[in-house]
Amino acid sequence: MIPLGLLSAGENGEIVEIMLGKGEGVPGGAGMDKTSVRVEEMGLRIGKNVEMLTNGGNTILLRVDEARIALARRMAMKIMVRR
Repeated sequence: MIPLGLLSAGENGEIVEIMLGKGEGVPGGAGMDKTSVRVEEMGLRIGKNVEMLTNGGNTILLRVDEARIALARRMAMKIMVRR
């Protein structure tokens, strides 16, 4: 397993773990904090296959299903994938 932020452009990976905080107080979040809820809303869930489109600078560009998603590098480093 490696962080999503370390995949090179053109590489694929399967999300195996998302290491974000599990806080309280988000209505309907079932114990998840706002960041965790947002990541799920973007389609980044355990078991999903992602393709790295662009990996440079502080923002990366991913393909998840048929969508293209921009993600901050610090967030991508908290998502573990298997090549």
